[in-house]
Amino acid sequence: LFRSWAEIHKLGQMFPGLGTLILANNHLTSIGDSQGDVAQLFQNLRSINLHNSGLNSWEDIDKLNLFPKLEEVRLLGIPLLQHYSEEERRSLIIARLPSIGVLNGSKITEGERVDAERFFIRYYMNGPDEELPDRYHELVKHYGKLEPLAEVDLRPQSRAKVEVHFEGKVEVVNISLDHTVADLKKQLRTVVQLATANMRLYYIDKEVAEAFGPEEMKFNTRALHSYSIRDGDEIHVVPKTK
Repeated sequence: LFRSWAEIHKLGQMFPGLGTLILANNHLTSIGDSQGDVAQLFQNLRSINLHNSGLNSWEDIDKLNLFPKLEEVRLLGIPLLQHYSEEERRSLIIARLPSIGVLNGSKITEGERVDAERFFIRYYMNGPDEELPDRYHELVKHYGKLEPLAEVDLRPQSRAKVEVHFEGKVEVVNISLDHTVADLKKQLRTVVQLATANMRLYYIDKEVAEAFGPEEMKFNTRALHSYSIRDGDEIHVVPKTK
């Protein structure tokens, strides 16, 4: 097992034309003693496997750019990446290594590289200036300073504030859309002073009211979210006639 770059250095001197270097499952914790040292070795290296090595700094990942013909990198299971999500790992590595075409056995498309580089800018954009990597400044020169992505909450709305109309009076009521029509009737008993058995409910979607009019809420077991109720919509309560 390789434990230090000094051992790799000797290997490079013995085999300067090496095209593939497999350093997986080693205790190697850094790449090179200096940039000059790394740049002199493995001038024909096209593929390097560092799976399950001990690399724990982004500076070591950046040094892979010093191999002039490097095309493929394998970097799974290293300490540096343990606390990153899968998307962060792949995007940050791709953005730091502009010349490689294959990462962890998967080809990097042109579109993926653009997305990764833009992700890289946004990932670091709010960090202190003194901690921004050199690659950040290079990419900002290329893409410019990007706007943060808008955060969109795609979870379904769980509550709504609706206008309850009854005998000329209007009251705003906060309802749970996870409840059923029967639950809503129970909630409205104290609002309209009617027994649930004597209520007839009509739902009005304000956005399409003119086109479709009110919809009677006939089925007690139907969930309220199935009506697509939103804030500001109306529930009209009409007493049942005997």
